[in-house]
Parts: sequence; C-alpha cells; structure tokens
Amino acid sequence: MLSLHTNAAALTSQNAVGSVQKQLSTSMTRLGTGYRINSAMDDAAGLQIATRLNSQTRGMAVAMRNTQNGISMMQTAEGAFNEVSDILLRMKDLATEAASDSSSSDDKKSMQSEYDALGEELANIVKNTSFGGANLFSDGTKVDGTGGKLSAAMTFQIGAAKSETMSVDVNAALATLAGTKLSGLSTHYAAAAVTTVGTEITTTTSANTKIDDISKALDDVGSLRASLGAASNRLDHVYNNLSNMSTNTTQARSRIMDVDYASETANMTSKQLLMQASTSMLKQSSSMSQLVLSLMQ
Repeated sequence: MLSLHTNAAALTSQNAVGSVQKQLSTSMTRLGTGYRINSAMDDAAGLQIATRLNSQTRGMAVAMRNTQNGISMMQTAEGAFNEVSDILLRMKDLATEAASDSSSSDDKKSMQSEYDALGEELANIVKNTSFGGANLFSDGTKVDGTGGKLSAAMTFQIGAAKSETMSVDVNAALATLAGTKLSGLSTHYAAAAVTTVGTEITTTTSANTKIDDISKALDDVGSLRASLGAASNRLDHVYNNLSNMSTNTTQARSRIMDVDYASETANMTSKQLLMQASTSMLKQSSSMSQLVLSLMQ
C-alpha cells in the first residue's frame, strides 16, 4: 500500500541497518580485542566458566612458584647436612686415627685441635644456615635445633584450592640430631666460643668411644637428608602435575574466551556486505513517496 504517512519499506530497511550495524560492531570489537566474550552480554555462562578457569590457572601458577621455593629451601637444608656429613666423616677419621696407640700424645693433640675446629663449624652450620633471610635450623643463637624453619612442621600450599597443602615435619629428627647427637661430639659445639682445647680424642679410650658416637650421628644425618630428599621429590612431581593442569585449563579458557579469527573475519565481511545492501535499500525506499505524487498528477 502506497502511503505518505507510513513508508513500510523505509522502516524495514532502517531496522535492518540498525541490526546489522550492531552485529558488525560486535564482530569488529571481537577482532579488535581478540576475545569472543568482551562482556557478560556476549555469553554470561561462558564468562562465568572462564572466570573460574582463570582463577584456577592463576592459583596454580602461584602454587608452582611455591613448590619451586620449597624445593630450593629443602635443597639448601640438604646441602648443609651434606657438609655436616663430610665434617663428621673427617671427625671419625681423626677419632679412628687417635684411637690407635701408634699415635703419640703430640699427634693426638694436633688431631684434637682439628677436631675442635670441626666441632665449631658444626655449630656454625646449625646456627647460620638460612634461606631467604630465615634461619633453617635455629634462631641464630642456639645449636639445639630449635627456633628455625625446620624446627616445626612446615605447610606448603601446592594448589589453587584451600585443601591442597603438603606438610613436611622433620622437627623431631632435627632436635635429636642437633640437640643430642652433635652436641655430644665436641665441647666446641656450643652457643658460646670455647677457648680451651677439648679432650674427646686425646686418649685412645675416649677416641674409640667417639667412633661409635660419630657413626650414630652420621646415621641420623642420613635419615634427615632422606626425609628432605623425599619431600623435594614430591614437590617436583607436584610442580609437573600443576604445569600439566595449568596448560589444560589455559587451553580450556582460550576455547571459551578467544575469538576464532578465521570465522569472525568471514562473519565481519558478511555483515559489511549486508550493511552496504541495507543502506542502499534505505536510500531507495525514500523514493517510494514520490510514487504517490506521480499518481496525483
């Protein structure tokens, strides 16, 4: 129906132009940002899922750093105990040599001098071994294995969820080693410096006794190192698993959030053509009213 008051074709074309313009704007926004979802209006459910995946991924990334820091701390402690083992082995060598009557009194005194120095170094390792500014085995003054990071149960956050934790407790083993086994080996293993010469290996009998004491201390050091190594190995596996999960969750989020450029480019091209056609028809529809005038001539 021809009418001066209502141009149905123009209204339809105008509506089509508005709809296509909106779709074209959405398509260009997606191509400009690289995301399929730029607001909740684009895909409310998809945005919610992607947000949860992003939260999980970020949490796992931090947990991965936690595991690496945990491994580094364990390796620092284990390295210190490796040196303790070397010192104890040397002390055992000295005690074994001093336990033989083939060594003279002067020989035993020389051995005792080295033995005292090694005892002081054992105390130094226990007091001053630290990681990131925090002492591991003591508070910096004690030699009984208290006051340090490893002097209490440690908890590592190894995942994005609250329940994903790992506990490592070598408190009892450390206290026994530092507070009992090592302290009984040398008078120079003390909080304060000892100026007098020790007597642990100055006689054949006492030196012979120290051989067994040092062997027991070595066993305790080995047991403690084994516990630290086991914890480090677990943290290494935790890191590998977190890396795998992080990769998969990142890919899942990408499939939800990221735009498919091939598909969206084709979609934009289609909308551009529709926009041109709709605009052209809107222009043509304005000439419909002129047909009414032609009928009145």
